Amino acid sequence: MVLIDSYGRPLLNLRVALTKRCNLRCQYCHREGEIFAENSTAEMSVEEIVRIVRIAVELGISKVKLTGGEPLMRKDIVEIVKGISAINGLKDLSMTTNGTLLAPLAEELCASGLKRVNINLPTLDEEVYRKLTGNRLDDVLEGVKAAVSAGFYPVKLNMLILKNVNEDAVPAMINFARETGTILQLIELEPINISETYYSNHYKSLDEYEKSLQQKALKVETRKFMQNRPIYHLPDVTVEVVHPTENTEFCMHCTRLRVTSDGKLKPCLMRNDNLVDVLTPLRNGAKDQELKELFIMANQKRQPYNKNK
Repeated sequence: MVLIDSYGRPLLNLRVALTKRCNLRCQYCHREGEIFAENSTAEMSVEEIVRIVRIAVELGISKVKLTGGEPLMRKDIVEIVKGISAINGLKDLSMTTNGTLLAPLAEELCASGLKRVNINLPTLDEEVYRKLTGNRLDDVLEGVKAAVSAGFYPVKLNMLILKNVNEDAVPAMINFARETGTILQLIELEPINISETYYSNHYKSLDEYEKSLQQKALKVETRKFMQNRPIYHLPDVTVEVVHPTENTEFCMHCTRLRVTSDGKLKPCLMRNDNLVDVLTPLRNGAKDQELKELFIMANQKRQPYNKNK
């Protein structure tokens, strides 16, 4: 059984925000599209997270990605990973992280059932990284090396392209991905939870990078169930290009549903007016079938954000 929305898109992926806490202060962070209530510290327990994911898997979702905030801020992250990875029918469990806390946890997380990691790495320049995040570049580089060594596969590097900041650093990052055996993802800036001024000053199209990649690629493929994103296989390294949700093609091939850090089902990254609260009913004693109905309701609310563009 796989849920299909009214636009014929299957529901295959669940992104679960484990926390809104983060140890970095990146101005460009979209926070998974969440609008945080002031002074709100609500987080789901391990048991609640595992149950919500189990319900999702029973409805045909086969891939789960743990996000935040920074998911490694959770002291019980290993317990969460163990609980989710043990769910029958789950095919893939991955995590998006800034990587700064990953090095001491990588082996245990891999042994507990986490299969893949995406590590946010906008630059290899120490000073630029410090200005962007407020943290040390060495911490995330150690996290990348530890992830590869632990056996995660693939390890992907998420490079958000920012005009006048890191737009010229792509060749160096491609070389770093080649040297470390990782996959590079080039990502466009999204106008979510950032000011119009910041977006205007730092947005840069990825078109020129794609032209260069097309010339160098030995093979080009498309990920059908990941927004039709293009993948360029260069000699000894792979580069993916992620155009954001302002892209009609991106929206028309979306297969995701999100769970916010405070336990709401979020059908679209770009919207907060169609959330479905699943945590409150769960805490009030809802049975599994009642929770499944909430997932079905959220799936019915899924629609391409840019369907008319």
